[in-house]
Amino acid sequence: MSQSSLPLIGVVACNQQIGLHPFNIVGEKYLLSVVNGAKGFPLVIPSLGIDLPTKDLLSRLDGILFTGSPSNVEPHHYQGKPSEAGTHHDAKRDATTLPLIKAAIEAGIPVLGICRGFQEMNVVYGGSLHQKLHEVGTFIEHREDKHAPLDVQYGLSHQVNLVTGGLLHDAWGCDTAEVNSVHTQGVERLGDGLQPEAFAPDGLIEAFSVKNAKNFALGVQWHPEWKVTENAFYTAIFESFGQACRQHAATQVR
Repeated sequence: MSQSSLPLIGVVACNQQIGLHPFNIVGEKYLLSVVNGAKGFPLVIPSLGIDLPTKDLLSRLDGILFTGSPSNVEPHHYQGKPSEAGTHHDAKRDATTLPLIKAAIEAGIPVLGICRGFQEMNVVYGGSLHQKLHEVGTFIEHREDKHAPLDVQYGLSHQVNLVTGGLLHDAWGCDTAEVNSVHTQGVERLGDGLQPEAFAPDGLIEAFSVKNAKNFALGVQWHPEWKVTENAFYTAIFESFGQACRQHAATQVR
């Protein structure tokens, strides 16, 4: 397969009840970020909460995007305290993504985790999460104004400082970048085998990569999929991811 071939990139879905029926859904912004940012074609991976045909799935994909979500990882996965009543969880997604992340990275499949996907990656590697950053007392406000227009909610919110020599720094070529901030939870304890790639001004880890990964394996707390082609930093992230997916595709015989 040539390096110019269109990579097939899995995009993980969430579970949502719409009316009387359960649905597996993926935000269009994630699908378009694969098309316009990574220059690949998205294939939706349903979160059914059943045993995945992992080997068959990974043999057919050139990358996987673990998306953001309205739901949070259930805290028992990182020995956290039970969530406050009314917290939105998605047990079927947890059952799908947590084993899939480790399997994909070990198989050398390029992986990009965004927001919930970033938090899932941290949990998979033994890390823990602050469930409510705004109640810790040492962090800036990372939540969006849910009453504001989407362009404001996903507008640039704060600077991140990139780690010199890291995956992100190499992709962007600068020491800092501006990002949006649309999250309530965040890294408390960084998982084993993960290395920081970016910090918020308050010291919160906002991006990490997987040490000694066979291929691209990056998680970011912000949402680079949002209007990806209109933000050069976000574009650089998806271009790096897409390039890794194309290189992986070029090694496969299908």
